[in-house]
Amino acid sequence: MQLITGAKMNAMKNKTIFLILVLAVNIILLYACSQPEINHYIIYPAPLEESLSQYYKVSVEGENVPVYRVKVAPKEQEGRWKAMDDKKNSAKYYEEAAFAYFDMNDEVNITVTTDEEIRSVKILPSSAGIITNTEGKSVSFQIKSPIHLTIEINDEWVRSLHLFANPFEENVPDQDDPDVIYFGPGIHNVSNLVIGDNKTVYVAGGAIIRGIIEPDEPFTISSYSGLKRYSPSFDLQGRNITFRGRGIVDGSLCSTHSRFMISIEGSDINLEGIILRDASHWTIPVRRSDRVHIDNLKLLGYRANSDGIDICNSRDVLVENCFIRTLDDLVVVKSDKGDGETKNIITRKCVLWNEVAHALSIGAEISEDVENVIFEDCDIIHDKGREWSLRIFQSDAGRVRNVRFENLRIEEAQRFISLWINESFWTRDEERGHIQGVEFKNISATGNLLHIELVGYNEEHLVEDVLFQNVMFTNKTITTEDFQTNSFVRNITVQP
Repeated sequence: MQLITGAKMNAMKNKTIFLILVLAVNIILLYACSQPEINHYIIYPAPLEESLSQYYKVSVEGENVPVYRVKVAPKEQEGRWKAMDDKKNSAKYYEEAAFAYFDMNDEVNITVTTDEEIRSVKILPSSAGIITNTEGKSVSFQIKSPIHLTIEINDEWVRSLHLFANPFEENVPDQDDPDVIYFGPGIHNVSNLVIGDNKTVYVAGGAIIRGIIEPDEPFTISSYSGLKRYSPSFDLQGRNITFRGRGIVDGSLCSTHSRFMISIEGSDINLEGIILRDASHWTIPVRRSDRVHIDNLKLLGYRANSDGIDICNSRDVLVENCFIRTLDDLVVVKSDKGDGETKNIITRKCVLWNEVAHALSIGAEISEDVENVIFEDCDIIHDKGREWSLRIFQSDAGRVRNVRFENLRIEEAQRFISLWINESFWTRDEERGHIQGVEFKNISATGNLLHIELVGYNEEHLVEDVLFQNVMFTNKTITTEDFQTNSFVRNITVQP
């Protein structure tokens, strides 16, 4: 009989363990190799019928991304003013920019290539701190998380490239669900679609929904513009409604002033992720609604009164992570007579480009009270407007109170801040209103001339209790001497 010593026993045990480990590693490697590769980015092909930009080429990790064309307001001030004021011919005044979009969940490398030698590159907002590497006709850079960037090459700021990097989607709706209205990749036409309780509209990446006007569709005549007014392309009416996805809703086939793109009236309504291009009127009006969340939308409009998001007589509305470049007001809060108060409105973490009117504002229509409004942590990358970057514009009878503008970065301002009570073209009420309790905190702006106005109406209709704390204009802290005021302004505090 052969005896097995302790040393031999240990050697056999170690050999067995080694063989088991080798087998386990091989099984893991075999399983891993059999699984599909999961990228940390998603690119959506464009519909074949879509005419893409020929000026920019974009790649993510070496893979081409479709670059879409988009009409924007003209470079020259006269053209922008005409686009706003000449309602019937508004669509004639434009230039062409571009945008691209994709999803990501980890750091990605991006390359942008043009047809000409690149001499300079500016990527906005500057707060993003993007570092670029230029070589010939290409510029490359990295981004670590979802963000909305504007890329201006060789000082071309009008015909710039907008890059929309989205987060990965979660819980994508099932297209076979009877409560889901699903638009898959490709071109779709919609005239007026009413969305009711507990419904979800899903616009997949690679889809484009074109708003159209049917030949026999009923209309009214706008008393303001004298143009035909039709029902919205998407009319969200009810409770628990979601409109989401990664695709595009396009209004270019609708005549100027004819349609809102997505109209909201209800409660517990969520919009997320989509791109809205070429609104013929207000892009997203929110009226008489409660608990509305608008997240990561991209709005691009160039025609008369193509407001971005109008929040009217609504409560508990959150707008965040959006990009807005439209001809008229970007995010504006209003209150029409008889439709109830507007209260608890927050706009945050948005990137804004103001062409003619206001970037972040309340008014002009303020017939009912407006209370608890916050505009915070936003970047205004361009402001070419003839109105104001930050404004409360009161020409009706409502009271506006408890408003905060905070942590805002304005890279270009024509007219900085206005709190104003008086009659205007928009006045509907016989009485004037009141503005009370407004804070401007941690705001920096750059411009050629500093414009700040505080104007009350009379002793009963004052601008009062206003705080300016750490407000900078072109690297200088503002003082009380920088204000233009009248005798109906009370309790203005400037810190430091």
